[in-house]
Amino acid sequence: MRLAPPGPRALGPGLGGEWQNRTMTNFRVRPALAETPAYIPGKPPAPVEGLQSYKLSSNEHHMTPLPAVLEAIADAVTSPHVYPDPSAHDLTAAIAALHEVPHDHVVVSAGASEGLSALIGITSEAGTSAVFPWPSFEMYPQVVSYVGAEKIAVPLASEGRMDLPAMLQAIREDTHLVLLCSPNNPTGAVVGQAEFDTFMEQVPEDVLVVLDEAYADFADGSEAAASIHAAEDGLDAPVDSGAALSRYPNLAVLRTFSKAHGLAGLRVGYTVAQPGIIHEMRKSIAPFSVTAPAQAGALASVAARAEIAVRAKEVGLIRDDLAARLREAGIPVPPSGGNFVWLPLGRRSQEFTDDCMAAGLAVRNLGSGVRVTVGPQEAMDRLVEVARAFIGKRA
Repeated sequence: MRLAPPGPRALGPGLGGEWQNRTMTNFRVRPALAETPAYIPGKPPAPVEGLQSYKLSSNEHHMTPLPAVLEAIADAVTSPHVYPDPSAHDLTAAIAALHEVPHDHVVVSAGASEGLSALIGITSEAGTSAVFPWPSFEMYPQVVSYVGAEKIAVPLASEGRMDLPAMLQAIREDTHLVLLCSPNNPTGAVVGQAEFDTFMEQVPEDVLVVLDEAYADFADGSEAAASIHAAEDGLDAPVDSGAALSRYPNLAVLRTFSKAHGLAGLRVGYTVAQPGIIHEMRKSIAPFSVTAPAQAGALASVAARAEIAVRAKEVGLIRDDLAARLREAGIPVPPSGGNFVWLPLGRRSQEFTDDCMAAGLAVRNLGSGVRVTVGPQEAMDRLVEVARAFIGKRA
């Protein structure tokens, strides 16, 4: 017997009375939710007496946005009673000019995450499958499961690199989507042009490939970019996503203003792809999802891209120095092209995470290893001290 919902009398004033004591225990949800993992955000640091605590668990930029960007954001906050431009016309035009593509090749979203959800939503459903590397961005299995598609997680190769030949072999007749991440979160590995071309030339043309470049701005000049080797050509270069977009019509590139631009709190990202893909994405992205302050801040940040690039290189220098010092301490940190480093600690990951928390540092334990976001120099020095003590326990 199905009970009718309580009437207005049961709600009481302010939803109080009888309604406050009701607990919904039996309601209908989609079966796919049983296989959908929830996203777990990075933990904040615990306060430690006498120490400045640092959050190194969410890949946030430790520098505040540029003054011109902050000014643009402040100016845009003065009209909260008006909806933002639903098409984000000015920002879309600026991004299109940046990537040298027509306006209809770009769609703006509430962070790259909304763009990712849209790309998965327009391609995948129950009865289909999606291929992605693992470990990688934690939202991949979450959103794929949510739409009811089957997850095909392909283990990474050495040094946290994506195993593109294995991913190619994992594509099935029911595969509608392949997700790539370069630099890969959490390992920092960068995809090379030669391996990418070999991969794309063999992917079926009706399978959408998404190249997630959330951290691409940090990869220039990185150890990860320098470590790419094509088997037949020696030293190879990272993927040129701009050239790849014109060559492969089944490719979509994801970017964000959350990382190198330091606008994580505003939630603004974008996708560059062929107009047909962008058209379908617009059906999935919520209207007005990118606020006016987010659009204004991102637009100002595009205009200041030269300064953004300088700051990204500064972060990269700290990252590579941190990686070198951790290796000296005895932790085999692979080359990274992101604003983070990967510590492949396996079963000792939680132990290291606890040691960091005791020292006022919040890091990200992902089970097979620990990801540490680049932060202020004091935080990096303290992290190295914790790592040396940690390794010394087993010496």
